[in-house]
Order: sequence, then structure tokens, then C-alpha cells
Amino acid sequence: MRKLLVLISLVFSVSVSVSFTGNRPATADLRKQYSRPPDKWPAPFVAPGVKWKELGELPLSPLLLHSDSLKHLIELGKTLFFDPRLSSSEKISCATCHQPELSWTDGKERSIGHAGAINKRNSPTIQNSWFYQKLFWDGRARDLEDQAFAPINSESEMHGDMRELPRNLRKIKGYIALFDSAFDDPGIDPDRIATAIATFERTVISPRTKFDEFVSGKRNILTNAELRGLHLFRTKAKCMNCHNGPLFTDNQFHNNGFHLNGNAENDKGLYNVSHKEEDLGKFKTPSLRDVMKTGPWMHNGMMTHINDIIVHYNKTSPRPGRTTTEMLYLSNKEMADLISFLHTISASPPAFKRPVLPE
Repeated sequence: MRKLLVLISLVFSVSVSVSFTGNRPATADLRKQYSRPPDKWPAPFVAPGVKWKELGELPLSPLLLHSDSLKHLIELGKTLFFDPRLSSSEKISCATCHQPELSWTDGKERSIGHAGAINKRNSPTIQNSWFYQKLFWDGRARDLEDQAFAPINSESEMHGDMRELPRNLRKIKGYIALFDSAFDDPGIDPDRIATAIATFERTVISPRTKFDEFVSGKRNILTNAELRGLHLFRTKAKCMNCHNGPLFTDNQFHNNGFHLNGNAENDKGLYNVSHKEEDLGKFKTPSLRDVMKTGPWMHNGMMTHINDIIVHYNKTSPRPGRTTTEMLYLSNKEMADLISFLHTISASPPAFKRPVLPE
């Protein structure tokens, strides 16, 4: 009996030693694996059939390669974006809901429009909007030019009229000069207004982050917690199912289980555009770049704490292409590590100089 107790004691001592020291070699091994180029990283955990791209450095908008030749058009678009005279009340501009100092969001659960009207959806950041194939949470706009019309004409947003707007802008001498510089012609019409705003928006990109420095070669810049979070993001947490590629979005639409929750109840999302039963409750996958700076989150802004989102997905992780969900079984420590990683893909907004409005 005494020999048996001694043996049990020895086994217990060994197991405790392994459990306390096991995390150290695991983290060291992760650092070794992630010191390789991204295409050599461990395979991500994704659902069968998911077309994913590896995470990577922040890409630049292709438009920036031609920014010198388009500088007058970009400046015109920037000016229009910040001008509240595009609204009927002359109090609301595009920048009212997309403020550069708030990472191009408004920091509100849902945006506030004409005469204090509360819109049904959250204002997403316009950063990296050049990348999206469809715009708005429900994908109803085919491109940024198409998107530019909607807020101006919306009764609950800017309450303007794109057909009447050119006539109003012609009364402002400064705009005649700006349009002339941008188009080599002083003419002002709705298409030119939309083109200018869309061109400016294509120049708005996220700032570089700690993660970008890591991918570019500074392999020791991430802490152990951040590194573990990166690995969890790509594997056990299954975030790569929807948030993959350098911009952390698959550019697709998914039902994440939030369409029946929050203040804007029963928002049907993509279904309102496609009228297909399988699109009920689907919304655009937002980029996770600067996610820690762009809350509240989700299409209706119902999530005000990032840990609540992690907990939601931990309990009911969506499976792309399927109506079923599954639990992730992340521990509290793992969820904390995951949030640590999200901080590495988020950066404070850089200083931005607002334009002087023409008279």
C-alpha cells in the first residue's frame, strides 16, 4: 500500500510539472511556426468548401497608384464629403456618420440623420471600402458611385435630392472652380458628384498596425498573448471562416444570428435585395482592421463590448453555408488572448486635415 501511494505521488508530481511548464514550449513552438512567411503558417481551421485567403500586410488602394493625376478629383470629393450643404438642413454631411477621428465611424449604436431620425443600422467605417464588391450592410449598392446617391436621397439620412443638388452647388462659386479643376470642365451633375465622392473614399485606408509590422519581418513584436491570439484566430476560434485575407473579410454575406436581436428587430438583410430565402438575415462581413476602434459593432450596433461578441460566437459559432452552429469551447484565457490579437490589427486614427469649404 505504501509503495502504491509513493507511485501515485510520483505520477501526480510529474503531471503537475508538465501542466505548469507545458505552456512555455507550446508558445515557443508557436513563435517558431509564425516566424515563417504566412504561406508557411499552420493550416487554418475552416469549414469544408470555404474559399479563404491567408492573412497578410495591409494592401493599398489601387487608386493611390494614380493619386497624383487624380489629386483635383480627390480634393473635390473630399470637400463634398465634408460639406453639410449636401443635405436639405445643411447640417448633415457624409462625415457626420463617418468621422476620421473615430476611424471613419460615428461611434453610435445607430446613426442619427435628418431631424434627429435614428436610422436602423450602424454606420460602418469607410476605410478600405475600395475593396468591397457590394456596399451597405445588405449589399444593395453595386459600387461606391452607386452608394454615394443613397444617403443624400434618403429621407431619414441627409434628406436631400441628388437631382436638385447640382443647381445648389452652382450657386457656390468655389465649387465651379473645383469641378473645373477635377473634370477640365465646370459642369456639375449628379454623376460627377458621385464620382468625386467615390474617388475620395477609395483613398481612405486603414493605418498600418502592429500586425503589419509582424508580417513584414518584426517577428518578436507580438507578445505571447497576442501570438496565441493570432493562432486561435486562425484555428480553434475559426474566425478565418469569414474574416480572412489581408483585410480580414471574405467580402461575402453571412447570417450571424443577430438579425432577430437588438433595437432594429427582424432586419432581413441581404434578403431585402435578393429576395432569396437563403439570404434571410445575411449581412456583409466587415473588415476586422481597426475593429477595436470602430464599435459599437454588428449591423444594428447592438454589441457595445468586444468580449460580448467573442462570448456570443463561442456559444453559437456560425458555420458558413449551413444553418447549424457549433460551440467553440474557448476558455476565458483563450478569449482574452483572442482579444489581445484584435488589438494588434487595430491602430489609432492618424491626424486628418479637414477641407476648407468653398464659398
